[in-house]
Amino acid sequence: MGGAMLAGWTKGRKPVVAAKDILIADPTPGEAAQAVIEAGAVSAKRLEVHIATADYVLLAIKPQSFDAIAPEVALCLPKNCVVISIMAGITLERLSEAFQEQVIVRAMPNTPAAIGQGVTAYVAGKGLSAGQQKHVHKLLGAVGTVLELDNESMIDMVTAVSGSGPAYFFHMVEALSGAGQALGLSEEQAGALAAQTMIGSGALLAQSGQSATELRRAVTSPNGTTQAALDVLMRENGLPKVLREAVTAAYRRSQELGKGS
Repeated sequence: MGGAMLAGWTKGRKPVVAAKDILIADPTPGEAAQAVIEAGAVSAKRLEVHIATADYVLLAIKPQSFDAIAPEVALCLPKNCVVISIMAGITLERLSEAFQEQVIVRAMPNTPAAIGQGVTAYVAGKGLSAGQQKHVHKLLGAVGTVLELDNESMIDMVTAVSGSGPAYFFHMVEALSGAGQALGLSEEQAGALAAQTMIGSGALLAQSGQSATELRRAVTSPNGTTQAALDVLMRENGLPKVLREAVTAAYRRSQELGKGS
């Protein structure tokens, strides 16, 4: 996710952050991070030398690594710099305990941020100035839609819906492609049909001004082929029920991560 954010910030004709102004502290940078390093970002070996004057820090580590890594990072940071955490489950309280002299923002983006089509919800801790909030909104807005939350408890809900949501979408493409192959289409044919159908449908939803319910009804003729398929998907609340269970499972896991489980 950190790589997706970096890509979103630095790509395009008018990047929101120049590569030369970015420090990447990662022993094994991913493909996106490596590309930004090659474009001029600093790759840190001695953390304290480089981040002692940082204004904004993106904390993009695994939640399970937080307790081990956060104290070392906190010792190196200047007072009142803004720490933006995109870790699932790690609460403002835990972040504030680790970064006692810094200002905390807890955010949950998703991977389409890499192409500027993400959605990020965030909640700010105490002490965020108007100027800092404006810049945080600019950083997060550079990679897609931004939603500010008043209640931190909603972050775990956001994680379950949009944070993990791209994986649900990609799995749906996989499943639809597999169904096409089962009918006799080649892997290449079924994959192209499934992917472009999803891409086109998403674009239609974004541009039509109609709701998903309205668009679904428009393509569903009574007693037609689509209705036959939907009868299966909705049998005993099949797809809606499975998605509710899946999102609930993600929500509960996010809460567990916040407790260090």
